[in-house]
Amino acid sequence: MIEFSDVCKNFGPSKTAADHLALTVNDGEIFGFLGPNGAGKTTSIKMMTGILKPDSGRIRINGIDVAEHPIEAKKQFGYVPDSPDQLLRLKGIEYLDFMADMYDVPGELRAERIKTLSAEFEMNKALGDRIQSYSHGMRQKIVIIGALLHDPAVWILDEPLTGLDPKSAFTLKQRMRQHADSRKTVFFSTHVLEVAENLCDRVAIIDHGRILFSGSLSELKEQHRGDESLEKIFLEMTDHE
Repeated sequence: MIEFSDVCKNFGPSKTAADHLALTVNDGEIFGFLGPNGAGKTTSIKMMTGILKPDSGRIRINGIDVAEHPIEAKKQFGYVPDSPDQLLRLKGIEYLDFMADMYDVPGELRAERIKTLSAEFEMNKALGDRIQSYSHGMRQKIVIIGALLHDPAVWILDEPLTGLDPKSAFTLKQRMRQHADSRKTVFFSTHVLEVAENLCDRVAIIDHGRILFSGSLSELKEQHRGDESLEKIFLEMTDHE
């Protein structure tokens, strides 16, 4: 479970990235976080993962306050950032071993999970290569594998499908569904509305740091006459003209 309680974040007097955010993401659901560029999605995720500190308010992961108990909170989740361009001089296997070390994944279990995940995402033949030689999609896949190695209860994914080939995107979406169906939590941001419509149990729409809607897509459509597409509803809600 993820809980935002009255969370605020400002970057200077004219830039509000989080405006009294209140949000609950339940166990057993895939929760989509939607919004235009600059709406506050990535800032919210960085506060959730402890990269940024809120100006006020509280964020809890499985009941653990991220600010008060950062290490314990971080053990609860796996995080895929919005850019996979990190630790580029490491080989793929070195990066995965580093991630496994960070989360105390024991050797035998580590080897089994690396073998399984790298085969699923078709990365097993590239683990001996340096990440800087990978394509964008391959970098995205190695970061995803690293985030899932310790089998976290909560997945926090910032635009995780960007750059993935169709097979890997399908694999990830399958895993997201399985994870939620096992009474665990998947939180992901996306700008691809079709993905959200097909995959999410509930969504939130954020714009200018404010939550405009939180609920199921059927509830969203009911609030907007029921016969409009998600794309049209989204554009109407976030139109600044």
